[in-house]
Amino acid sequence: MQVYVFDQTLDGLLTAVFDSFFLHQQDVTLLAEGMQLPLFAGEPHHVVTDGEKAGRVWKGLEKHLSADGLRIITLSWLSEERALNQPLFNFICKVFRLPDGSGIERNASDDDVLAVRNTCRRVLHEQLRMKQFIRFQKAKDGTYLAVISPDHNVLPLITDHFEDRFNDQPWLIYDAKRHYGYYYQPTSSPIPEHGNGAGGGFVTFADESAVPFDLSNGKMDSDILSENDQLFQDLWRTYFKAICIKERMNPKKQLSDMPRRYWKYMTEKN
Repeated sequence: MQVYVFDQTLDGLLTAVFDSFFLHQQDVTLLAEGMQLPLFAGEPHHVVTDGEKAGRVWKGLEKHLSADGLRIITLSWLSEERALNQPLFNFICKVFRLPDGSGIERNASDDDVLAVRNTCRRVLHEQLRMKQFIRFQKAKDGTYLAVISPDHNVLPLITDHFEDRFNDQPWLIYDAKRHYGYYYQPTSSPIPEHGNGAGGGFVTFADESAVPFDLSNGKMDSDILSENDQLFQDLWRTYFKAICIKERMNPKKQLSDMPRRYWKYMTEKN
């Protein structure tokens, strides 16, 4: 058994695939940096992430996999689950090693394929919940803010939905767990590829302690919150309570549909 150690990036994983073929090593255990080596393991191979090697592997995948197969890889990677590393590495290696590599993506009986597909489903399920559970607050300057902290890195998957739905107003969705956000501006965008002057882009803050909102619950500071927004929040809470029929309350079903981890950013739960 040969142990590979990589930097927990997709390019790093693809480079590891390249190295395994170049070094003619098939029985590879892939570990992220900082993880404990298996007992009795020999000297590990430290993968040096190489964009050119990663690109060659990806071009090979494009030749062997369908668009759905490639999408499964990229979406599952957004899970950020370290448990995905080994099955994803094995899956990609099988694409090149099996006689009909293109068919592996549809082989639900393969443990590695099943693990990657199930991870992909979890990511897609989370991005759907984000579209449902995001709650915006309006600042005095007209900007709408929402703070999220999803289990998976789904912000890149939901920006198109909100650009389409709220394309006439500026907004910011900020991922407090990953310390970056996406800002959309309907007019006078500095991003050149948006010829109509509107556009968006990913943003970070040099000092999160100075931002005018609480990352623990997403609430804006009172001095920048729109005068009407607090009223609308109170009205929404009142409406939420009013439509609740005590005789039909089902806490177990509610937790299934709306997991508790989302509550801290939801107006009706605060």
